[in-house]
Amino acid sequence: MQLFYEPNILEKPFLSEEDSKHCVRVLRHKKNDIIHVIDGKGGFFETEIVGENPKKCELRVLKSESEYGKKDYRIHLVIAPTKNSDRLEWMIEKCVEIGVDEISLMQTKHSERKIQKVERLEKIAISAMKQSLKAYLPKINEVEAFDKIVKTIVADQKFIAHLTDEAQPLLKLMQPKQSYCVFVGPEGDFTLEEVNLAIRAGFQVVTLGDSRLRTETAGLVATTVLNINQ
Repeated sequence: MQLFYEPNILEKPFLSEEDSKHCVRVLRHKKNDIIHVIDGKGGFFETEIVGENPKKCELRVLKSESEYGKKDYRIHLVIAPTKNSDRLEWMIEKCVEIGVDEISLMQTKHSERKIQKVERLEKIAISAMKQSLKAYLPKINEVEAFDKIVKTIVADQKFIAHLTDEAQPLLKLMQPKQSYCVFVGPEGDFTLEEVNLAIRAGFQVVTLGDSRLRTETAGLVATTVLNINQ
């Protein structure tokens, strides 16, 4: 099944120019063909092509389903952008495919990158959402300072991944069917001051395994653990 994305499908029953071109010219869909559209908010729509314009493919909604694929838990990943943008983009693609509800970028003491174009990451998330047959588009937030974002997080369980002997495995501490937030730091790790600040804000210090992981790998591992242990 091929999915197309239009956030306002009920008000604007047209595909974007990019999706229209892909639908009509690449996939060679014609008038009266049935295609499926998601709105990124849980809406899943069965539609019929009524105008096969490769710049503005017109649709008619035949059936709709709300809360398509909705989960009974929520994952918020907060991560320091990697020095190499390609690695962060790869991680976001894979995390969306596996399942994540929100991704926030943070600036820490050891951050190697302070600026990141969220628009590019959103496009990657949309593509991954369609590819993995999901109907919810994760929210991606701009870079924010660690000491500010750590105080604003609301979740049933809050974790900070940190390289220390005292850390408990994420798998051991997590409880199923909860809202989760997990902090993943830069390759230089969090400072002790940052970890203590997180602990005071209600975070639990966790480990993601015995191996020392790259930032993007750690983000993917955390997302995977939280998804498969429900």
